[in-house]
Amino acid sequence: MQHLDHDRLVFLALGESEAADGESTHLVACGHCRGELETLRHIAGLGAGTQGLTELPDPPEHVWQGIVAEIQAAEELPTLNGRRPPRTGDPADVGDRSTTVVRPRRGRRWPRWASTAVTATAAAVIGVAGTVAVLGPGGDDPAPQPTVLASAPLAAFGATPKDASGDARVLGDNQLHLHVANLPSVPGYYEVWLIDPKTMEMFSVGTLSNGSGDALLPIPRNVDLSTFTVVDISAEQYDNNTRHSGDSLLRGTLTG
Repeated sequence: MQHLDHDRLVFLALGESEAADGESTHLVACGHCRGELETLRHIAGLGAGTQGLTELPDPPEHVWQGIVAEIQAAEELPTLNGRRPPRTGDPADVGDRSTTVVRPRRGRRWPRWASTAVTATAAAVIGVAGTVAVLGPGGDDPAPQPTVLASAPLAAFGATPKDASGDARVLGDNQLHLHVANLPSVPGYYEVWLIDPKTMEMFSVGTLSNGSGDALLPIPRNVDLSTFTVVDISAEQYDNNTRHSGDSLLRGTLTG
């Protein structure tokens, strides 16, 4: 199986682009790419969480050394006629005329030097956000990250549009982290369920406020996750009926 390019995953994680149909299908099937994308989203989230801080610790020196080494290596790559690849906005000679290099369209493969720049940017985010996450805003106590006990890719279920997708992670602090994207609009609301696939017994974990984004829901400590292994997101009506509507939008099975 051919994996998605790392630079493409970076842009998806940063929200600079949306996954095409083929990419969404690949991410549902490929645990490697899905795990890398989740890690990059976590890094981007750490970076976004530091926007309100006025004083940040300096990134470790090895981060900057790595950035410089990557850029130098890219600049030293062999190029056509000994010239570097043109950057966006550079003049390019065509006969006796000078034109402007056109920005590549979405979906085309990024050149090596652009990929290096993206990687360098991600490295800087890792260095700064990672330091803040470990030291905290005051630089005092470590902030331990919860352990992931189980996870599941969530795929479109039934008549749900195929571009709808999501991920579920059971965290060690008895919480369910959900990331969803492109859920169809509903007149009511979205509800999250855990289901025993053998008996179809189920219970509600909570609700989602949006059809795209992240949510963190508490899981009762007495829930046996070896039995309730199916994560289901349904469309519900404001009808005072607490039972599952039968209209499932996303569904996936937890594995440890």
